[in-house]
Amino acid sequence: MYQERLFTPGPVEIPDRVREVLGRQIIHHRTDEFRQVFLEVRELIKRLLEDPSDNFVLFSSSGTGAMESAILNFFEEGQKVLVVNGGKFGERWLLLAKHWKLNVIEYSVEWGKSADPERIRDFLKEHPDCMGVLLQISETSTGSYHPVEEIAQVCKESDALLVADAITALGVYHIRPSVGIDVLVGGSQKAFMLPPGLSLLWFSQKAQDRLKDRAFYFSVRKELNKQKEGQTAWTPAISLILGLKESLSMLLEEGMDKVEKRYRAISEGTRRAIRKLGLDIFPEIPSISLTAVKSQDAEKIRKELLKHRIRVAGGQDHLKGKIFRISHMGVSDKDGLMLIGVLEVVLKKLGYSVQLGSAVAEYSQALMESGLW
Repeated sequence: MYQERLFTPGPVEIPDRVREVLGRQIIHHRTDEFRQVFLEVRELIKRLLEDPSDNFVLFSSSGTGAMESAILNFFEEGQKVLVVNGGKFGERWLLLAKHWKLNVIEYSVEWGKSADPERIRDFLKEHPDCMGVLLQISETSTGSYHPVEEIAQVCKESDALLVADAITALGVYHIRPSVGIDVLVGGSQKAFMLPPGLSLLWFSQKAQDRLKDRAFYFSVRKELNKQKEGQTAWTPAISLILGLKESLSMLLEEGMDKVEKRYRAISEGTRRAIRKLGLDIFPEIPSISLTAVKSQDAEKIRKELLKHRIRVAGGQDHLKGKIFRISHMGVSDKDGLMLIGVLEVVLKKLGYSVQLGSAVAEYSQALMESGLW
């Protein structure tokens, strides 16, 4: 039987080039060999972010570890922060901030909607002592995109640090934190096309000036001092760091402008095909990292796709059974075409009025119009 294909928003499928590196015998981390690779990875991260500074660290953790590190290293107990809560991962910012006893203002955004920069401006005017704005760039649970560049301009008018979870955005969008992002969080198992277990935390000079020392394992100061020398304070995720060198090289060889263009084409083609099949897109402003599709038959569709060894993600919390989510991260344009073809068959078997080939044609037309094909 052929292998199951992942169209889930983390973990994503791992490219052959990266798998070959991950399959090698492990090396010891307290060696010149590891030090050289680690310093090369740091240079690749600088190129990816188009930022020459050394203001970033890698942690052996999921992305949530870097989120917690952001709370512990840049804010003190009792400080006021604004949390944009528009999904499961916005809620995670909320829970982390409350756990570490920050004074939390919640900007509750209906799931599937996007944050309004003007609403954030109003919050910051009402609370001039607010020290941070915490949000997702791509809210994985809903497939929504929050307009981070516009929000960054709003935050520049205040003392608040803009803290952005880019776990399903970094490696998809051409993100330049210099637009006004102060703390940026990334994770390995999304568009970096690696297994889970490695996270990234980048920070601006404005954030560095507020660096605290409240963390132990997730201490930015401890890690930064070591990592600039090519080592880590604690045992690193050695194989993932070796794999990260390969995946970053792949992204940079293609160029992030072209990477983003490719993801835009695949996501637009997918959404056009979905609408052709009579289904609706859930988010108001969709992320190009994934497509969330509304359907009361969401779980039936997921189960039927699994019979064809295709795994997509379902909805979370109150969206369970109401949406299914198709990841574009780590997916080629031809993989996307295959998925649409199988989805046509699945829907027809479930009794939907589907003209076989119509959604495939719509997807193909979108890719041709994009210039990708």
